[in-house]
Amino acid sequence: MKNIVAQQTRPRRGRPHKSPRDDSDTRALLIRSGVEVLTESGFASAGIDGILKKVGVPKGSFYHYFKSKEDFGHAVIDNYANYFAAKLDKYLLDESVSPMQRFVNFLNDAKQGMVKFEFKRGCLIGNLGQEVAILPESYRLKLQDIFIVWQTKVEACLLAAKRHSEIKAELNCNQQAEYFWIGWEGAVMRAKLLESVQPLELYMDTFITSIIAN
Repeated sequence: MKNIVAQQTRPRRGRPHKSPRDDSDTRALLIRSGVEVLTESGFASAGIDGILKKVGVPKGSFYHYFKSKEDFGHAVIDNYANYFAAKLDKYLLDESVSPMQRFVNFLNDAKQGMVKFEFKRGCLIGNLGQEVAILPESYRLKLQDIFIVWQTKVEACLLAAKRHSEIKAELNCNQQAEYFWIGWEGAVMRAKLLESVQPLELYMDTFITSIIAN
């Protein structure tokens, strides 16, 4: 009988220790920690050990929350993509100001965010895009889809600006939105390198000047 009791009360291998924190809370904390790490460094160099230690989760418990590091990466990417899409909507759908002012407000917020974190954090999606050759193929498709969503939101704002005669009537807003993100991601990377907002301001001024109506 003692042996049976012992077997029933022995903790299951690979499961986290009992704590007041709910499993869903712990999973959310791991994802949040992953976002912080991946906005500062790449996926390849991100250590699971450091993320687990930061949250206070035993190393053996990781696979209780995620099937693999790839699965964890997908969860982190989805979390960041949803957060950033909401931020874009907050600024680009703000009808209290003109369409171009919405766009400028978004850019200024992004610039201030880099200053806040002392240029250590960039764009998680952009960071992963730099590593795409060594990432799982499923990441490539996900990253492409995320950029399309972002481009669509900027395109909608530019179309609104065109209707308000704020930008040149002949502009292809779809192409301009794609062009914006290609250049902006490069400007973010250069800002991290120089630890300066100068590349961001240069790109902002150049892009806006090129599309603004005379």
